[in-house]
Amino acid sequence: MEVDTVTDSRIQKVNSLLKDIRIDYDSLSKPVDSFVSSIREAIDAIPEGFKVTSELAPSFVRDIGADKVEFTFKKPNGFNLCGSYSTRCMAKPDASVDLLLHLPKECFYEKDYMNHRYHAKRCLYLCVLKKHLLASSSVEKVEWSTLQNEARKPVLVVFPVKKVDNFPGFSIRIIPSATSLFDVAKLSMSRNNVRSVTADGVAQPTPTYNSSILEDMFLEENSELLKKTFSVWKELGDALILLKTKELDIYVHDCLNGFLISVILSYLATHGKINKSLNALDIFRVTLDFIATSKLWERGLFFPPQSESPVSKEEKLQFKELFPVVICDSSTLMNLAFRMTSVGFHELRDEASSTLKCMKLRDGGFEEAFMTKIDYPVKYDHCIRLHLKGKTAMSTSGFCLDKEYWRTYEQKVHSLLEQGLGDRAKSIRVVWRNTNQDSYVESGLSVLNREPLFIGISISSIENAFRTVDIGPDAENKTEALKFRKFWGEKSELRRFKDGRIAESTVWGTQQWTRHLIMKQIVEYILKRHLSLSSDDIVQLVDQLDFSLIYGYKDPISTSGNLLEAFEVFSKCLRGIKGIPLKVSSVQPLDSALRLTSVFPPEPHPLACGKIDAQRLQRVIPSCIPTMEVMIQLEGSGNWPMDDLAIEKTKTAFLIQIAENLQTIKGIRSTATENNVDVFMRGYAFRLRILHERGLSLVKREIGPDPVKHVSSADKMLFIRSQHASMINGLHGRFPIYASVARFLRLLADYDWMFYPLIVDINNDFGRNDEKEINDNFMSSRKGYEEDKQNISSAMFLAAPYDKASEAWTSLSPNLSELKRLVAYARSSANVLSKLVLQEHNDSVQWECLFRTPLNNYDAVVLLHREKIPYPHHLLFPSELNQGKHVARGKASKAFNPFLLPGDLKRSPEELKKKLMVDFEPTKCFMSGLQEEFGTLKAWYDHIGGDAIGLTWTKHNSKKRERDEEEVEINPIEMLKAVGEMGKGLVRDIYLLKSPRFL
Repeated sequence: MEVDTVTDSRIQKVNSLLKDIRIDYDSLSKPVDSFVSSIREAIDAIPEGFKVTSELAPSFVRDIGADKVEFTFKKPNGFNLCGSYSTRCMAKPDASVDLLLHLPKECFYEKDYMNHRYHAKRCLYLCVLKKHLLASSSVEKVEWSTLQNEARKPVLVVFPVKKVDNFPGFSIRIIPSATSLFDVAKLSMSRNNVRSVTADGVAQPTPTYNSSILEDMFLEENSELLKKTFSVWKELGDALILLKTKELDIYVHDCLNGFLISVILSYLATHGKINKSLNALDIFRVTLDFIATSKLWERGLFFPPQSESPVSKEEKLQFKELFPVVICDSSTLMNLAFRMTSVGFHELRDEASSTLKCMKLRDGGFEEAFMTKIDYPVKYDHCIRLHLKGKTAMSTSGFCLDKEYWRTYEQKVHSLLEQGLGDRAKSIRVVWRNTNQDSYVESGLSVLNREPLFIGISISSIENAFRTVDIGPDAENKTEALKFRKFWGEKSELRRFKDGRIAESTVWGTQQWTRHLIMKQIVEYILKRHLSLSSDDIVQLVDQLDFSLIYGYKDPISTSGNLLEAFEVFSKCLRGIKGIPLKVSSVQPLDSALRLTSVFPPEPHPLACGKIDAQRLQRVIPSCIPTMEVMIQLEGSGNWPMDDLAIEKTKTAFLIQIAENLQTIKGIRSTATENNVDVFMRGYAFRLRILHERGLSLVKREIGPDPVKHVSSADKMLFIRSQHASMINGLHGRFPIYASVARFLRLLADYDWMFYPLIVDINNDFGRNDEKEINDNFMSSRKGYEEDKQNISSAMFLAAPYDKASEAWTSLSPNLSELKRLVAYARSSANVLSKLVLQEHNDSVQWECLFRTPLNNYDAVVLLHREKIPYPHHLLFPSELNQGKHVARGKASKAFNPFLLPGDLKRSPEELKKKLMVDFEPTKCFMSGLQEEFGTLKAWYDHIGGDAIGLTWTKHNSKKRERDEEEVEINPIEMLKAVGEMGKGLVRDIYLLKSPRFL
């Protein structure tokens, strides 16, 4: 029953989605018919009989290597609407309609299928049309595009003067068709039709070139076949729209497009793989399963032939030998998937498989399958751009032989990286999306070199990717050893290994914190050696953001090994303590630094060691040291008090005893206050917390099926933090890259926080009852939304096995306005990041802007004295402001300095220890004071290391307050001056940018 409920819910969501993205053909058909008529009239008005020569596009004709391309112009034989519009399967926001134009046979000679003469004439014919269409009063502009990114097959995109309501960007795409122009026997896959395609002087087959012409010859026929299939089957069309919506994130020239999806669906329909009893969602799922798992791909897909004679076994074998993927149309002559590569097909199957897995999730995976658009760069661990303008040597015959030069170069780069990276890479994707240059027909194909070639690499594992030595063939295998040396050149060296083996190898030297750059070294070396590229030509997006983590000359993560080792020693010391009433039974790290997810993990402090070596004291020593929380549990006892306050006092007593014991027995120094006990070990400061047995059992009961209400908030939060730490530690163990590469911007920006809880179930702990409980809790948190959209205490609902009611992290914040701001920043940052990965930029400032929130986004700004921030080295970019009204300026306090002064270093080690400030955070205290004293101000601050506080004006939203009290008139200048007084000694300047709107 529950499964049926989930299915019904998913079908409802799918139907709602289809309703939203279907095109209203009743409102579109009239403007389409009108504009097509205008286009036909403009083309019909072109006079016939004039000579068309290569002068219309001399560079294009030259670059594809064509000759003898003059012809006498004749009008088209007709037009025919095709594509998604003709099958009524368009999906928003697509607003382009395909129009087939039938090229007249009189413009072509019998042998124009040879040496790119057809492609040249096809282009020149479109040049004539473009010139006359631009003169039409109904046409706003005409642009060049291509058919499936094939530069030698341009198409025209025509935009109307009269805009179409609800269809922004509406256009007609004119695609030439070449029905019956040539003898198809001359275009068989085994024939050579480009004379310059030879090997050792022997002509080679040109199957890709031949397929390019056959594609145009059978365009109309295949379009009619699809139209016939989809016109009588509504659910099939809906499934096609769903597949287009998903897009499988792989709409590229060598993989998938809308036409091929239609063809695959049509194949399933004509071969009985789906039937009319299935709904659109079922067809969607069956199609993905077929793509991901069917063994039919091994021999190829073949439509029923038009003629009585089926495709022979030999012909099928030939298709498979020539093409990695085969979808043969009903003519039995044309492989519709001739552009698809084995790499593209592998990616397609992976994406289909991933989508199917999403659909098995608890809610049917609707959000993941249909609503989540994945950034292309996010799919890969290592992204590279090659800038090849003027760097690529092409054939003397031009850019096009059997395949275009771009496709050949993609394969060459892929082969080199595959050989060089070996088992480091799980997959390598090389894509040159280079035909979006509108002027390439007039300017020639050489302009397409301006676009970078994109390489995406997914690593197989951290261990492989970060390996410093690659072992090649044994020295005895002379043939393979010679190949290895030839490929690696001077990087190849003969080495003897511990097991006695003598083999060729390559060694990649690096420091511990730069191991993530080993693959960068390898890629750059390979591309320089084999493609003669310079370092400037190779842009690797792997270390552009490292500047944000580096302090001095290294990443502090390099000391994490020392930190973890110190924690292990500390844990043993705690568990070995004997002089306290209850022994320490377990020790658990709570701080993010102890699970390697801290932005700036603490570095060992010379004054926090057991013995201080005066010679090791550096000139610049921080005066502050951060603490890391560690939770301990004690042996069971029934003597704990019942009162919350008494419990906390008892805990403190235990902690003091523990600290004294460590000092006496182990000589480990510690400090104690009323609230905290901090222990210094090997340069680090650990802050102890106790979760006692009674509190633990009560918390477990509250979280479990038998809830209790008398649990101290401290115990509850401590338990939750321990569960969270365990969960993240486990995740890091399964995915070692997680700690350093948590990607979350798109999730933050795109998730529907208002209407869905975010369920974090890493270990699949949740069952149906848990999901129902979470959804009930979520709906309860949204009860007041319909009455008042601001009446929600927390706009985010995060459910985890240890917190099904989202009480731990988001019960108090963010509210709706805070979430909107958060989402806007996340979306903007994600968009900038994707753009920087995919496109060229001129300076490093654009990378830096990811960490720089524009200060003019706030109503007022407080600038702090940078020399009074405890950890000034965490500050990436000093903040300055030269706009708005300057309200206040303050002097820096002399009571605090983030570094010990030279005079301090003359003191004795014991006196120096007393100068160390533990967990000192004046900015946090200042922020807390702002929240308490100034209710109409909302403060925003970079807690990692900012020197500016952004302030926004807020208005109290309580209706009761509006009835019972009059709003006190606010003087923003005076209020900001009061803020400056509160932060005296820390605040440098205050600026007012915008006055409160509600004044």
